[in-house]
Amino acid sequence: MTPTARSLKKILFLLTCAASMGAAADECMPSPWGADDQIGAANRITTQRTATAAQLVKKGESHPLGIVIEPGMPAYPPRYTQLQVVQPLQQFNADLGVGWEASSNDDVLQMWLGTGPQIDGLGHMGEAGEFYNCNQGKDFSVITGLTKLDISGIPPLVGRGVLIDMAKQMGVAHLAAGQPITSDDIKAAMKAQNIVIGEGDIVLLHTGYTDAKLQTEPQLWAASIPGITNEAAVFLASLKPTAVGADTWGLGAVPPRPGDKIFYDHVVLLKQNGIYILETMNTGRLAEEAVHEFMFVLGQARLKGAVQMIINPVAMW
Repeated sequence: MTPTARSLKKILFLLTCAASMGAAADECMPSPWGADDQIGAANRITTQRTATAAQLVKKGESHPLGIVIEPGMPAYPPRYTQLQVVQPLQQFNADLGVGWEASSNDDVLQMWLGTGPQIDGLGHMGEAGEFYNCNQGKDFSVITGLTKLDISGIPPLVGRGVLIDMAKQMGVAHLAAGQPITSDDIKAAMKAQNIVIGEGDIVLLHTGYTDAKLQTEPQLWAASIPGITNEAAVFLASLKPTAVGADTWGLGAVPPRPGDKIFYDHVVLLKQNGIYILETMNTGRLAEEAVHEFMFVLGQARLKGAVQMIINPVAMW
């Protein structure tokens, strides 16, 4: 074989290898916690990490991380919240047959569970019909509820919470609508605020946007938000947190930075890494008091088949 023939054969071999690697890269990679795993990064919540997080409670302070949900509040369309308070079969004078007149109220709630403060489950968003851990949407998404990846299987998320104050880093009271947050922005904020993110942490970004705009400019608040870029989502995922959230109704910037895909942060975190997303978190007090490290406690309502759930986690320090 001539040197030229040997060179051509080598080139063809390398091209074949490269093509094979490319095909393999397109294949879904099973979860590191196994092909049957359905809880993703919640596997990072361990007894040791929870016990360590409990040691962060030194002052006995606590703060609700869920904002107040109001009927009629703006939401990503077509989502909405409606509440009715009724007195079933009575108007404050029910005879229960026990010698006294009972007076009571009940309530009926009609809402999309992806409204207000919420946790996005791993069955919420995928790509090209595929979701976390190589699950195909057609196999588990039915009108009566998800048969896989629903939020009822998420264990209590109790661990170390971390607040990154992006508004402070940018030198503003709140970020602007559509303002992108890059990985360099996050790294700079972490360095300035002396923050180290550990595996299994729950990471929250404070933008100040909801505190500033929800009541004063509800239409703007619902239409556009500051948020992370696609590459920032990849960076945050590389830190191996359990969940990532912000004080905005989404996590990625809307509209996205030129060249980015809208809501693709959800794909990076939920589908590709099994990391939960927390939205519309009430972070104002933590930022005001410079509480960057706290114990995070969440036990969401366990509604079988639900994709998302309204939540009110608690920060304790």
